[in-house]
Amino acid sequence: MPISPFSRRGFIAGSAAAAAFAMIHPARVWADPVFARYPFRLGVASGDPLPTGVVLWTRLAPEPLNGGGMPMRAVEVGWEIATDARFRDVVQKGTALARPELGHSVHVEADGLSPARPYWYRFRAGQEISPIGRTKTAPAAGATAEKVTFVNAGCQRYDDGWFTAWRHVAGEDLDFVFHYGDYIYESRNRRNASIPVRDYDADEIHSVVDYRNRYALYKLDPDLQAAHAAHPFIVSFDDHEVDNNWAGAYSEEDGGEGFPVAVPPELFAFRKQMALQAWYEAMPVRRAQLPRGTDITAYRRLDFGNLVALHSLDTRSFRDDQPCRGATMACDDRLRPGSHILGDAQEKWLMQGLRGGQAKWNVLAQQVMMMQRRSGDAPNYAYSLDKWDAYPDARNRLLKFVSEARVQNLCVLTGDVHNAWVGELKADFDNEKSATVGTEFVATSITSTGDGAESTPAAEAIVAKNPHIKFFNDRRGYTLHEATPTKMTAHFRTVPFVSKPDAPLETKASFVVEAGSSRVARA
Repeated sequence: MPISPFSRRGFIAGSAAAAAFAMIHPARVWADPVFARYPFRLGVASGDPLPTGVVLWTRLAPEPLNGGGMPMRAVEVGWEIATDARFRDVVQKGTALARPELGHSVHVEADGLSPARPYWYRFRAGQEISPIGRTKTAPAAGATAEKVTFVNAGCQRYDDGWFTAWRHVAGEDLDFVFHYGDYIYESRNRRNASIPVRDYDADEIHSVVDYRNRYALYKLDPDLQAAHAAHPFIVSFDDHEVDNNWAGAYSEEDGGEGFPVAVPPELFAFRKQMALQAWYEAMPVRRAQLPRGTDITAYRRLDFGNLVALHSLDTRSFRDDQPCRGATMACDDRLRPGSHILGDAQEKWLMQGLRGGQAKWNVLAQQVMMMQRRSGDAPNYAYSLDKWDAYPDARNRLLKFVSEARVQNLCVLTGDVHNAWVGELKADFDNEKSATVGTEFVATSITSTGDGAESTPAAEAIVAKNPHIKFFNDRRGYTLHEATPTKMTAHFRTVPFVSKPDAPLETKASFVVEAGSSRVARA
C-alpha cells in the first residue's frame, strides 16, 4: 500500500484536503454535453495497482493541442469496470467530475476489486464513449506470488523518433509498467533541431497550457495510447517534465557555466508549479500525488504479494543543487558530507521500508544512475554530475544501510541516460573486491538520441575502467523484468531504428540475479 512519507500533521492535512477536494460539487456543471469533436482523443490509462483497486484516467480534450478545447465548466463523466472486454459483467460503475481547474482530467480511484486479476474499463461523457482499457490488480497483501512481470521504460523524445517500442510493450504479458520519467521534453531537440523525425508544435514551454499541449501531443501517439490501454502504469518524473537538469528549487539556468543569466528560485517555482500540475493532470495517479504549489508527494510504495516491494522514488524534488553546476569536471563540492539526492524525509522513509519489508525482492524504481560511472584517468576522473555520482555521500549512506541492515535482493531500476547498462552496486566502488549489495538495471530510451548503435568507443572505455559495470548497449527500447522467488531476470528489448515507424523487436541481451546473491550474470 502507498505510505505517506510526511509527518502525521502533514498526512492529516493532506488527507483532509483530498477529502474536501473529492466532495466539492460545483454549481456550474455542463449537463448533457454535446462535443464538436470526439472528447476522448487522448485515450485512457490506469495506474498504481493495489490488490483491491486501481486508478482509472482519461481527459476530455476535443481540441488536444489547443488547451483541450473545453469550456470552463465541469463535466460529469461516467465510468464502469467489467470482468470482460464486452462489458457483459460490469462489477463497478460511477461518475466523476472533469474539472476545468485540472484540464478536465479524470482520476477515478476504484476500489473493492478482486486481487491479481484483469479488468476492463471505459468512460462516457454525454453520448460519447471512450476507448476500452485493460488493467490488472496486484496480488493480495502477503499472498504467495509465483511471478511478477513488468517493464521499465521512459525517455520518449517525440522529435527523436517513432514510439514503436510502446506498441511492443502493449503486446507484452505484464503486471505493470514503471515509467521512470522524461514522458515529455520541454524543448526542441537542441542537437539537431533542423531535421527532426517529428516536429513539435512549439519551442521551450513555460505555462500550464504549454505543458498541457505538450502532453497532448505525446498522448495523441497511437502506440503510446495502446501501451496505456493495455497495462497499468506506475509513473514518476525526471527532469524534462519540468526543465532539463533541474534540482530541487533550482533551474538548469541558475547562473552556472553556459547560463550566465540566472533564473532565481522564486521564479523557477512558478514554472515548476505549472509543470507539476500538468504532469498530475496527464498521469493515472492518486490524489495523494496532487501537487500543493511546488510540493508534491511523488514517492510511494506498492507491494505485489510477498514477491516484489516496489519503492517508487523521486530523485528530483528534494536533492541539493548540483555541485560544480555547469562544469564538465568534478569539483571538491562533489565530496561534501551530508549531500542529499532523496532529501532527508524520503531517505528515512525508504530505509524504514527496506528494513521492515517482507517481500523477496526490493525494487528501487527511480530515475538517475546510482552506480559509479567515472571516465578519464586518475586522479582527474570525470563524473556525470546530474546522477548519484554527484551525491556520493548520499549514495554511501544508502548502500551502507543496505549492507548493515542485511537488506536482501536489492534491485535498482534506472533510466535517464538513453542507453542500457547493467552493473553491481558496491559497498566501496573504489575497491572492486568490496561487497556487492545490489544490482542496477538501466533501461535505454524509447526514442531519445535517435536510432543509436550497438556500442560507442566512449562507453566501451567507461566499461573497461569500471569493473562493476557488466553491459552497455545504445539501441532504443525498454527492459522486461521477470521476478520469481528464485531469481530476477532482465531482458533488454530493442528496436533497430526509431527514425521510421514499424521497427521489429529484438532481445539484445538477458541477465539474471539469483535470490540471495546480488551478483549479475548473463542468462
